[in-house]
Amino acid sequence: MRYHRDDVLAHAHQLVATYGLGALTMRRLGAELGVQPSAIYHHFANKQTLLAAVAEEILRRGQRPRTADDADWTGRVHEVCAELRDAMLACTDGADVVATVWAFGMGVQGPPLELEAILRAAGLDDDLALVGSRTLLHYIFGHAFEEQTAIQAISAGAVERELDSLPDFWTGLEVVVDGLRSRVEAAVRA
Repeated sequence: MRYHRDDVLAHAHQLVATYGLGALTMRRLGAELGVQPSAIYHHFANKQTLLAAVAEEILRRGQRPRTADDADWTGRVHEVCAELRDAMLACTDGADVVATVWAFGMGVQGPPLELEAILRAAGLDDDLALVGSRTLLHYIFGHAFEEQTAIQAISAGAVERELDSLPDFWTGLEVVVDGLRSRVEAAVRA
């Protein structure tokens, strides 16, 4: 049977979502699709490009319409951050996949660019908007990774820990946003 790129991507996403990043091998993907692993390279040049496509698929599946008013920059930041976090948490190892692809510069540009645009529109210069966007991303990636790791360890019985022992995501996000707010207020006053 011939598969299209979208079929291969959907199955790769399903493997990661169900079994985690370690389950995504070209050999396993080919076997489950009933094709030689080399057939996958017709659609994806290498595993890294497949992984980048899986990361983009994770984000695509987590997209939600924006509801915050354009003037409410903190509300818009919250929406982007919540969407990114929820998208990653909806997929086993989603934080690992998305953060890795972003760190390697292979994709996942939507959330960083959107956050930068929001912070620029709020009054920050380009450099500070970039730093603010990256700070938000690092916080979201780190928290989601810790949360997913804890969930997996708890469910495997590897640790005796409760999920509510994790620092509250929203409180941490507010700490970062408060810092950004002080910078925005200073930029507006200047």
